[in-house]
Amino acid sequence: MWCKSQIMGSSLARAFVLGCGLLRHSRKAMQLSEPNRPHIDSVTRTLRLKVKTESYAWLNGAAYEVNQVWNWGAQVSEKAARPCTGERKWLTGFDLNNLSAGATKHFDKIGADTIQRVNGEYAEKRRIAKRYRLKWRTSAGPRCSLGWVPFKAASLKRKGKSIRFCGKAFRVFESERLEGVKWKQGHFAQDAVGDWWLSLPIEVPVDESVAPSEKVGIDLGLKEVAVTSDDERCEKNRFYRGIEQKIAQAQRRGHRRQAKYLHRRAANRRKDALHKFSRQLVDQYQKIVVGDVSSPQLVKTRMAKSVLDAGWGMLRGFLQYKSQQAGRSFLIVNERSTSCTCSNCDALTGPQGVNGLHVRRWTCAACGVSHDRDVNAARNILRRAEWPASVSGNESSSLRVPPRRASRSRKAGMEPVRTVA
Repeated sequence: MWCKSQIMGSSLARAFVLGCGLLRHSRKAMQLSEPNRPHIDSVTRTLRLKVKTESYAWLNGAAYEVNQVWNWGAQVSEKAARPCTGERKWLTGFDLNNLSAGATKHFDKIGADTIQRVNGEYAEKRRIAKRYRLKWRTSAGPRCSLGWVPFKAASLKRKGKSIRFCGKAFRVFESERLEGVKWKQGHFAQDAVGDWWLSLPIEVPVDESVAPSEKVGIDLGLKEVAVTSDDERCEKNRFYRGIEQKIAQAQRRGHRRQAKYLHRRAANRRKDALHKFSRQLVDQYQKIVVGDVSSPQLVKTRMAKSVLDAGWGMLRGFLQYKSQQAGRSFLIVNERSTSCTCSNCDALTGPQGVNGLHVRRWTCAACGVSHDRDVNAARNILRRAEWPASVSGNESSSLRVPPRRASRSRKAGMEPVRTVA
């Protein structure tokens, strides 16, 4: 007859063996899930070409008719959703197409395909916004809506060096980029200056290749737009701040068109710098990790102009779609306390708070290693992407002390704890 201690020992041994088996099974499953990810053969990219000025008058007239169709759809959808009597109905794009059947005889420029595209876009945006009616599109006045003429893929035809839409021939710059291209449904769009652009979504095959370097972490900031863990920097050229005085002078003189040109110059300079920097990173590194700094939150502070001028969201978007096209790995991780955490020993000895922002170099009090603030943050961001995924959700963080608890302990006159219990 077995004693009580023998029974307990055998049960603990069986539990230990079962736990080891489950752990091996979970690790094997995680290892097998990485190669079994869906393979991406192609991605969608938007080809944007500028339309020549000879077609602007026709496009302005077509945009006026598109606004009429949009406003009609808004009025009909609101009446159906808020009827005086009877049941409410949420009109879809198919319902709006049935109600607008035969409307092409009332328009001179747009056809049935464009009307159906407008109805479908309105119904989809209204469903996402969960509203009875969307904002009207105005065609005149100082706050008029920018021109927009959508079309289906079959409505746009290629004819020599020009393209045809609704019986009208359009010439675009860089027409050679349309050679052998099969596009999807797109649109003509007008910018704030008044120029028209042709936007065509196309399928681009993914060209997978092995990068010369393995991985890199990127810290986004205001002094430099981006700093990598290898100390490569995207210098901030003050895209908007550099010409802010010229924009203010043009607005005071009432030269609104000149101010719009200056705004577009700043946007083009920012886009060009971020395109070049993102292409350099994608060509050089196989794995790219970026911090999740929030531009919408910082826009509410006094740093709003500098945050918007940096273009963090634009840089993340460029890195994401270029990584997809090149078969790279792109990750966004939490960057909390990365600037004040030592990348060598994980000690929270760096400068903290608003008063510590001016400190660009600091020495860790625990290990004595000297750090550049931005490079150290980029290295911590890269290390966070390498943490193993949590299985039970109870694993402790690698941070020594959460920042809030550390600040409370200092305020209370206590020595902050440096190790996790």
